[in-house]
Amino acid sequence: MNGANGGPKVAVVGSGPSGFYAAEALLAAEGAIEVDLIEKLPTPFGLVRYGVAPDHPKLKQVCATFEAIASHPRLAFFGNVAMGRDVTIAELRDLYDAVVVANGSSADRRLGVPGEDLRGSWSATEFVAWYNGHPDYRDHAFDLSAETAVVVGQGNVAIDVCRILAKSVDELRGTDICAHALEALAESRVRDIHLVGRRGPVQAKCAAKELRELGTLGSADVVVDPTGLTLGASCEAELADPRGAASAQNIKLLRAFAGKPRAHDRAIHIHFNLAPRAIEGPAEVRRVAFDRSRLVGEPFAQAPEPTGEVVAIDAGLVFRSVGYRGVATEGLPFDERSGIIPNREGRVVDADGRPVAGVYVVGWIKRGPSGIIGVNRACSLATVERLLADLDGARSGKTGRRALRSLLADRRVRVVDFPRWGRIDALERAAGEPAGKPREKLTSLAAMLDAAEAEHVPTAAHG
Repeated sequence: MNGANGGPKVAVVGSGPSGFYAAEALLAAEGAIEVDLIEKLPTPFGLVRYGVAPDHPKLKQVCATFEAIASHPRLAFFGNVAMGRDVTIAELRDLYDAVVVANGSSADRRLGVPGEDLRGSWSATEFVAWYNGHPDYRDHAFDLSAETAVVVGQGNVAIDVCRILAKSVDELRGTDICAHALEALAESRVRDIHLVGRRGPVQAKCAAKELRELGTLGSADVVVDPTGLTLGASCEAELADPRGAASAQNIKLLRAFAGKPRAHDRAIHIHFNLAPRAIEGPAEVRRVAFDRSRLVGEPFAQAPEPTGEVVAIDAGLVFRSVGYRGVATEGLPFDERSGIIPNREGRVVDADGRPVAGVYVVGWIKRGPSGIIGVNRACSLATVERLLADLDGARSGKTGRRALRSLLADRRVRVVDFPRWGRIDALERAAGEPAGKPREKLTSLAAMLDAAEAEHVPTAAHG
């Protein structure tokens, strides 16, 4: 597989888990493959940095694995390089033997109901990125003066939103939550948080571990109406099936919550079988209306059917958390319905189903937004297997990294390589230490780039 300019050159667009796992597989393959990770932000790690909740530090330990991958001599990190702005897919295809797109699903799915754009109506995506310090969301202003908030959706991200709203500042102070978010949450008047799902408790998408954690909060109760846990025959059949083992754990937890008395002034109220009908208010959110539904159909194929009853919850704040979708990349096909780049086993295909030569996808942009961090490893490995099969026997005449560096220098792009990211990392850790935090994230691009180019970087005493 070695060519005139050494081994094959592969560009990986996106440095989240899928991108790093793809790089790892490529570096482990025969043929001395050269891998370049291209990232829009100056910081690597994608949703591990900007999506994982600040009070879940164990999930962020995977970054140590990614750092080890990044230290490989045949890998280079190109941070602060945006597709379309600084380089195009067409240019990467000219420079590399293969391009792997790993840019995830960064957009949120909408509810599609009236009033969704009222002041006080937000996506969970925005809120999570805000409290995690994403530079594109740092200046969002969330009005937390309302006493009641509604979270629509019952996946793990929805649980994260509820937990962050319900926790006391003291419970969050020692995490890597951003200073601006901690200050705003300290002034929050939110006391009642309603977590609402379209279907029943058996169909709730959250993990039992996430649900269980709600019951350990030091300053909030979990409130569940026992009548909402009455199950029909099809739901009972789902629980009895081995495929329903996770749901059975959730039902057990929910029934335990339903039997507990209130002990705090904050509460997370969990509702089922309520489909959003409208978000109401003249200019800002005042209430959310739902259609009460019942489930009909066979086990694992049930669908909500309206009962005709309308339920309203007075609230001043709404977060929709009903899933993510990918965003189109200029120069590549995109399926608007599914929100992914169309592909066959990771090979990108056009509208006629023909392979787009040399272009591959991994992670959520390949299969949709499902699965935890570890699931992405198997997904990336499967795509890399196809890529390696396509490269087999080919000689590389591509210029790869050398030409990309020259192109970006000509365009005066301030590229952040991994050693420069290390300066940002060191500064953040040092800034967090006096407050007992693992880090205080830099949240503006200008501050990140200045830190990356600083000659002297402070170090944390225990870093």
